[in-house]
Amino acid sequence: MTGFKTEVGLAIRATGDNKKMIRSLSANTDTLVIVGLGFSNALVAFSGALIAQYAKFADIGMGIGMIIIGLASVIIGEAVFGTKTILRTTFAVIAGAIIYRIVLGLALRVDLLDTGDMKLITAVIVICALILPQYFEKRREKNRKAKRLAERQMEHEHLLLREGNAIAKAQSD
Repeated sequence: MTGFKTEVGLAIRATGDNKKMIRSLSANTDTLVIVGLGFSNALVAFSGALIAQYAKFADIGMGIGMIIIGLASVIIGEAVFGTKTILRTTFAVIAGAIIYRIVLGLALRVDLLDTGDMKLITAVIVICALILPQYFEKRREKNRKAKRLAERQMEHEHLLLREGNAIAKAQSD
């Protein structure tokens, strides 16, 4: 993608990162946002045209749910693998899509759910992908606080023991 290494491309990327900073550099952020959205929509239209040409037909419902699948893949991948580098983020999204499909397949195997419940299953998976990482982070933070508190108490007891030993030694001298 050498297009984003041009002056306009860098400005679009910077607008996505920090809109206020780019505005302070006298760039028209509204225009840059419109250009970015136009470019992304052009890519979406081109990919839709390629799929329609490959399938030799087009249906109005062909792309329904793709945004949810993409969103779920990104959320699950980032929650499980993190996003420290671009390579890790890319891997996280691919792995998130695989995990999403596995969970969806397992959910459809349950006798309680029908294949018509796909939207419900997808919604539950996305909600779980949004809530579970926050829950696990809160648990980790709670465990870290408990560990720090225990360490402080141990240090305090150790300090009191040392002071007691020093007092006992002073009294015996």
